[in-house]
Amino acid sequence: MAVNYYSKEGLQKLKDELERMKSIDRPNISKQIAEARDKGDLSENAEYDAAKEAQGLLEMKISKLEDTVANARLLDSSKVDTSKVMVLSTVKIRNTANKMEMNYTLVSESEADLKAGKISVNSPIGQGLVGKKVGDKAEIKVPSGVMTFEILEITIN
Repeated sequence: MAVNYYSKEGLQKLKDELERMKSIDRPNISKQIAEARDKGDLSENAEYDAAKEAQGLLEMKISKLEDTVANARLLDSSKVDTSKVMVLSTVKIRNTANKMEMNYTLVSESEADLKAGKISVNSPIGQGLVGKKVGDKAEIKVPSGVMTFEILEITIN
């Protein structure tokens, strides 16, 4: 599995979700299975089948999240280079076509939240910005065509 880089908050969010799945969701599903089993004949018990399927899906999610946490690397924002765009950089960009300015923070895939201004480094815009410096122009292929952005500022939050 590939190594992913996370902010301290992003990694803690993953750990909290994993703990919730193990301590709350897993016991709830076990309880549902026990209740369905108590209703008798398992060969025609839809509740039992649904609970067993939910248990299998949960165990798969837990396993995947455990792998993600095991391969996660914490990024120290105080050591991030602000001379070029990279993970955890906050970038102020200007769309050269309409002169609109935007601020985005580049984060890992699982931390991405467009409403909060966090975009994935794996997104088309994120990939197009990585490695650029202040004053550079980034031509980024998006579904509607090619957009050109000028890098105005790079900071770390």
